[in-house]
Amino acid sequence: MTTALQAIGLTKTFGSSGGAVQALDHFSLDIPRGGVFGVLGPNGAGKSTLFRLALGLIRPTNGEVRLLGAPAGDVGALRRIGSVIETPRFHPYLTARETLVMLSTLSGVKDPQVGVWLERVGLAEAADRRTKGFSVGMKQRLGLAAALITRPEAVILDEPTSGMDPAGIIEIRDLIRQLADKDGVTVILASHQLDEVQRVCDRVAFLAKGKVIGSGSVAEMTSSNEKLRLLATPQATVLEILGARGQVDEDAVLADVTRAQAPDLIRALAHKGVDVVEARWVGGDLERAYFFHMDAGHAD
Repeated sequence: MTTALQAIGLTKTFGSSGGAVQALDHFSLDIPRGGVFGVLGPNGAGKSTLFRLALGLIRPTNGEVRLLGAPAGDVGALRRIGSVIETPRFHPYLTARETLVMLSTLSGVKDPQVGVWLERVGLAEAADRRTKGFSVGMKQRLGLAAALITRPEAVILDEPTSGMDPAGIIEIRDLIRQLADKDGVTVILASHQLDEVQRVCDRVAFLAKGKVIGSGSVAEMTSSNEKLRLLATPQATVLEILGARGQVDEDAVLADVTRAQAPDLIRALAHKGVDVVEARWVGGDLERAYFFHMDAGHAD
């Protein structure tokens, strides 16, 4: 199946001689179609540069990037893509509704269903207000509606919840999941909100210094740093069985085991007469995985 976005040996350098900045360094990544893919990394890691290259807004120094199987900037591919790369700007004296009508007309959309998209991005009540008075979060919402009104096959979103309050973040998270699960849209997003990424994304890639330093499913990324917390007595027997894989955590023991190893551990504890009151997984969050890969990436 064609990838949604493919980067092959991609290098992008801004400036020249002593002042040159290498935003991407022999960067390669395949983002599959379907689901929600998160591109994560600190400021300057190359996330926005990757998106701009994919959309043909800038050209690579070396290497290749393809979007929906076509070269970057291909007009046919771009018509099947929606994007919000930075805080959108709109004509200040047009309302949200008028803005979407104008943009859909320019894009040749015959049945834009403006009201439906305004509802889905949470702007139904502000539909007839001029965008001049919109907050950053409201402009982000309208930008999302503008990106989606053409019914794209994929959307690229750079910090889609920027400027939004907690309630707005939840609404946009739900919308993104609906786009992937119900509308079949591939969503590629960059975000610094790791908790939200963990909730909304299926797969992620970690970027640092213009390179991919880790990628995989969110489940894979988070399972690598989770531990089994055992509330059991006698605790000394639990620690004896676990050896170096166990550590005391207040009144419990943290077991450094995989989910596949957990059933055998529980059976071994029962065989030794240990009374297991509670066993639950702790940790396993994307934030820990993120900083683990960042530390490793900066150490290279």
